[in-house]
Amino acid sequence: MTVDTMRPQTTAALRQVIGSSRPISWINTAYPFAAAYLMVARHVDLTLVVGTVYFLVPYNLLMYGINDVFDYESDLRNPRKGGIEGIVLSRRWHRLTLWSAGLSNVPFLAYLLIVGSSAARLTLVVSVLAVVAYSAPRLRFKERPVLDSLTSSTHFVSPAVFGLAVAGGRASVAVVATFLAFFLWGVASQAFGAVQDVTADRAASIASVATWLGARRTVQFAMTGYALAAVAMLGAGWPGGLAAVIPLGYLASLAPFRRLADDGCEAANRGWRRFLWLNLVSGFLVTQLLIWITLRSR
Repeated sequence: MTVDTMRPQTTAALRQVIGSSRPISWINTAYPFAAAYLMVARHVDLTLVVGTVYFLVPYNLLMYGINDVFDYESDLRNPRKGGIEGIVLSRRWHRLTLWSAGLSNVPFLAYLLIVGSSAARLTLVVSVLAVVAYSAPRLRFKERPVLDSLTSSTHFVSPAVFGLAVAGGRASVAVVATFLAFFLWGVASQAFGAVQDVTADRAASIASVATWLGARRTVQFAMTGYALAAVAMLGAGWPGGLAAVIPLGYLASLAPFRRLADDGCEAANRGWRRFLWLNLVSGFLVTQLLIWITLRSR
């Protein structure tokens, strides 16, 4: 094999492996870690850099790479795959993706486990186990109704909890309220994301919170989760409680789908695409609030 023939294959492999890590979602796990760490440590150091890079790429490659390998058959039948919502990972690159996910995680996890306290280590272990258990064969938490939503939310909240723990922070009332609100937001978001696949999942005998509850009740479940997240966020006090308005934006976004029938579940994809953009707006608002809180505390 010549260099000229190897180059396109290498490019194709990189595109598939990186694509399976969902680049659009990298910020969703790196940002919570970095924000929590900085709020406690108040300075940039090696642990912040290593942790942010880890939750930016290797963590997402582990999470979504495993998912793309073991969901290959169902992804082939999913019309949403192939764009912003994830690729269909060619079977040719399955082994490479699994090896890349495992090996890329090892050095980061080794460092973070060494520098962390017992609480930080436990949080990181739970986080990684939740990532693997969601899609790995036999465990397949993603096919266990309600547990799928709880596990998915853990994927995004645990980096923030780890950031707090590894920086030496404490679980104050405001912190607990914030993490609870974040967790409820995550549960609601995963549930709504599953609505658009009700028909396809049932045809493929794949269980989820949405196939169990049905489209209409799952949307209402998700709306309830966002409403509870807003209430929980009020427990953060002033000015953190201002973030209670953020889940209300998601609640309003879901309202048009509150009576969605199972046979029309694919219409929820419009709401899911809006959800992806809402995340960017919400991230901006949270950042401004964190800056304000930081400046007030000086």
